Amino acid sequence: MEGLISTPVAVPTAYAMMADTRSELVETVAQFDRMIAQLTGMRAEAIEQARVWSEFTEASVAGTAAGMGPDLGRRSLIAELACAMRMPERTAESLVNDSQALVNDLPATLAALRSGSIGYRHAQLVVDQAAPLEPAIRAELEQAALPLASSLTPSAFDRRLRSLRERMDPGSAIERHRRAVTDRRIECSGGADGMAWLSAYLPVEQAVAIYSRITETSRGLQTAEETRTLTQLRADVLATVLLGDGSADGVEADDGRDAGDTVVANPIEGLFRRIRPRVMVTVPVLTLLGASEQPATLEGYGPIDPETARLLTAEAPSLTRLLTHPETGAVLSVGRDSYRIPARLRTWLRVRDGTCRFPGCGRSAGTCDLDHTLDWQYGGSTDWRNLASLCPKHHTLKHEGGWHVSQ
Repeated sequence: MEGLISTPVAVPTAYAMMADTRSELVETVAQFDRMIAQLTGMRAEAIEQARVWSEFTEASVAGTAAGMGPDLGRRSLIAELACAMRMPERTAESLVNDSQALVNDLPATLAALRSGSIGYRHAQLVVDQAAPLEPAIRAELEQAALPLASSLTPSAFDRRLRSLRERMDPGSAIERHRRAVTDRRIECSGGADGMAWLSAYLPVEQAVAIYSRITETSRGLQTAEETRTLTQLRADVLATVLLGDGSADGVEADDGRDAGDTVVANPIEGLFRRIRPRVMVTVPVLTLLGASEQPATLEGYGPIDPETARLLTAEAPSLTRLLTHPETGAVLSVGRDSYRIPARLRTWLRVRDGTCRFPGCGRSAGTCDLDHTLDWQYGGSTDWRNLASLCPKHHTLKHEGGWHVSQ
């Protein structure tokens, strides 16, 4: 129903009592942000000029004798930039690469950055997604992406940009995914105060399923007596599962303990084994049948390659039929007959909204509240036109902070 159904967006309500001073200060901050973007565009041009000079002027003399040519000049520039800007050489190298792409391959993106209509992070995302594309497709992607960049946060823009790229260049998605899988890894980096970051670079279907399972397990542990936050519970669940000895439920442990010793069942481990995460994948029917290579969409991530989508669908214990057509029979409204939202309507809204509808919030719709845009007590009905996904924080802000949702 694309084009027929609007997506709800939260917008602020203007209060007469709101001081003009705050609005002016916010506009001043926004103006400074635009100036920063303009300066980063100018910086990119200066870095590219330095690269050209280094590779084709200095290197032509100093590099020829060493047999390095332009590469020596480039490496020398990266080292000098790193020293001058007090940054790692890898970061300086990324600046050089991004600047080269912006000036030579993505002139419209550079112009938008120079005008302050997009930020440097938006420009980096365009560079990352456009780099492997053929020039014609790259230009098409840039033209479609820039209007979105001027109104979306970097994270939201990243999701839309990946989706655009997969639609414009679907043929290479499977091969790119296969190459990326070879880079899977786990990393540990130190933090402050005796803490550290443990991260895993995994195929998205595995990462999303793991995170969903940890989240559902943590929610199951939230009782009236539980003082830990959901974020803390996720960390504790992960540590318990990974460090557990696998001998829960009172079975004897063969790890050096005295004979007869037993392990007390751990409620986290027991609950974790019972949880079956529900991962929402929307797959075009022709892709599912193998007649098209259009990408599918994984909730909480974005587009995935057709091969992975077909694999996930084949292994799913059950399928939820979601066809965006008004004659599917899905319950889209119960009017004023019920405040409670039917399960099928909840699923439909979860797919429609994708995330919390507050500007810039990327929390998955599956973990949000479904809010009646016009309150039930004031005559609001239970139908898709009057329901929107809002995370608990922004749900409260809508009711208590002077914001409203415009469908």
